[in-house]
Amino acid sequence: MFPTPKMNRRNFLYGAGALALGGLAGVSQIRASAGTPLSLRTQKTAYAIGERPATEGLFSFAENAPPPVLRLKRNQVARIDVTNGLEDYTSIHWHGLRIANAMDGVPYLTQFPIASEETFSYEFTPPDAGTFWYHPHCNTMEQMAYGLTGILIVEEEEDPGFDADVPINLKDFRLDDDGSLLPYFTARGAARGGTLGTARTVNWRTAPEYEIPSGGLVRLRIVNTDLTRVYKVFLPNTEGHIIAWNGNPLREDIAWPTQEAPLWLAPGERVDIALRAPDVADEVIQAQTLIARQAQPLFSLRTTGVSKKRDLAELKSLSPVEVREPDLRTAETKDILFGWSPEGTGSNNGLCGDFGYTFWSINRNPWPGDAVKGSGPVVELKQGESYILKLTNKSPNLHPIHLHGLIFRPLRSNRRVLPSNWTDTILLLKDEVIEVALFADNPGDWAFHCHVIEHQKSGLSGYISVV
Repeated sequence: MFPTPKMNRRNFLYGAGALALGGLAGVSQIRASAGTPLSLRTQKTAYAIGERPATEGLFSFAENAPPPVLRLKRNQVARIDVTNGLEDYTSIHWHGLRIANAMDGVPYLTQFPIASEETFSYEFTPPDAGTFWYHPHCNTMEQMAYGLTGILIVEEEEDPGFDADVPINLKDFRLDDDGSLLPYFTARGAARGGTLGTARTVNWRTAPEYEIPSGGLVRLRIVNTDLTRVYKVFLPNTEGHIIAWNGNPLREDIAWPTQEAPLWLAPGERVDIALRAPDVADEVIQAQTLIARQAQPLFSLRTTGVSKKRDLAELKSLSPVEVREPDLRTAETKDILFGWSPEGTGSNNGLCGDFGYTFWSINRNPWPGDAVKGSGPVVELKQGESYILKLTNKSPNLHPIHLHGLIFRPLRSNRRVLPSNWTDTILLLKDEVIEVALFADNPGDWAFHCHVIEHQKSGLSGYISVV
């Protein structure tokens, strides 16, 4: 395993183009180099979250620390050797990356689960620069709930010109006051909106503060790796703009979030924000979220040093994602319905566990389990053809729908106006119908599911075949 760098509030680690990975106390960042594999090991660990005593039995890819931020290069081959140091089976999915199906990390669909003390080598070439993340897709709920969620960044070939790059991992934990782990779900929560955590964290810390250069340009990468919570994010009294959504540079602008109209960030979603830091040292920018309509702090950025006197206009535009536009004149429409299912026994997930409940379904068919043979696709697409997926939510609950291996862009909604930006995840509101367009250019069986993990594991899951 790669050593964990020792970092404190005043550490700045410089990379290509004088990019500062600064001020992230307790969060290691590992940059891949050409021809050298990265080594990751899933393991049990202990960590103190907030004012609670250290929690035993958390899971991470680092000892007594949150999972490291992985940094890859666009169009550069990456090999990541994952060794399973847990007792139960696992597999790792690279959320948002358009890579070969065999490397997607979904048990039984693309690979056999990784047994305890076994190693699986993932090798792929990321075609897109942007903000992504990685997490298990076997024993998913337990392993994610206990900590196995990490940010993955694919760096641009040409430096856009930021002075600092700050990755933010939003994740709840379900902890008692004494730091012990609470059950990571409730049946009541799974049958409704999901079970919320009791401790909201940023990079496993409570309302942390990070340093940024005064008058500098900051890239803020906010990733929601939580199992349930939809964050409603805003940054009051701050100069900046949104530059990317769910890993992809914007085609259409997204309005700057305010307390009156915050940015909704559902499980699995990411946003990249360009900020211009205040010129005076010790000024504080506080990112906030709405909880029950009340503003709550997420994290803070404090300026330090002499002003760099930068201007947002100095930033280079991010290169648009290289994806073929779907032909809407010839696109075939596929109807996909998300809703409840009669309560029954849980799905059979083989070596990846049995959830025990069935509450949800796609097209009225709950997912029978990862290891069940003969389960057909939700829809079948022909490679090289354009499609419109009509996504209908027949429930009062929110569903962030994630498609592996492909990206799509929304066309229309019956409830709101959606910017038509490329994405791999989209949030369906109560009774919402969204039509999205895609070009089927990546062959394979691609997992397709709700990223409220309790919904996924109790039936709201399946796959889309591109043949």
